[in-house]
Amino acid sequence: MNVTAFFEDRIIAQGPREAVTRTIEDKWAGEHGAVRIFDDESGRTVDLDLWDAAAGAEAAKPNPPRGRGRPKMGVVAREITLLPRQWDWLSRQPGGASAAIRRLVEAARKEGPGPEARRDAVYRFLTAMAGDQPGYEEALRAMYRGETERFRALIADWPQDVCSYAEDLLGAEPR
Repeated sequence: MNVTAFFEDRIIAQGPREAVTRTIEDKWAGEHGAVRIFDDESGRTVDLDLWDAAAGAEAAKPNPPRGRGRPKMGVVAREITLLPRQWDWLSRQPGGASAAIRRLVEAARKEGPGPEARRDAVYRFLTAMAGDQPGYEEALRAMYRGETERFRALIADWPQDVCSYAEDLLGAEPR
């Protein structure tokens, strides 16, 4: 998972969650309470496990020897509800229903988020970072109406890193 960290209105770190955690621990030790981290796909705020040396030491330990039977793969069994025709289609797929569903999920993940999900990510981010900026509500309305140029004009006077990150989340064409 890639994240972006802000201190006040400036981006201070971007990249994989673990790398951003290390950067904040190393360079922002006295200020880590004021750092805000956002998921680069969903725009949601993320809590990082800062100052957890025990977790780093635990991760460095070698894995215990494998026992008998199938290896644990992190598979979680849950229930889904489908119509009979959908179950029939799944049963005809190579590898069975579970394998077909996993392939469908992975294909959808590779496509990335659609326009609605990107707008919702921008909404979540701007609500947390720019809710008190002038023109905030009108900017959100313009974004949801698909008025990209109006959205850009309304946020133009906001802090530069906030604007550029919002546009990155939105997937807007570069200026």
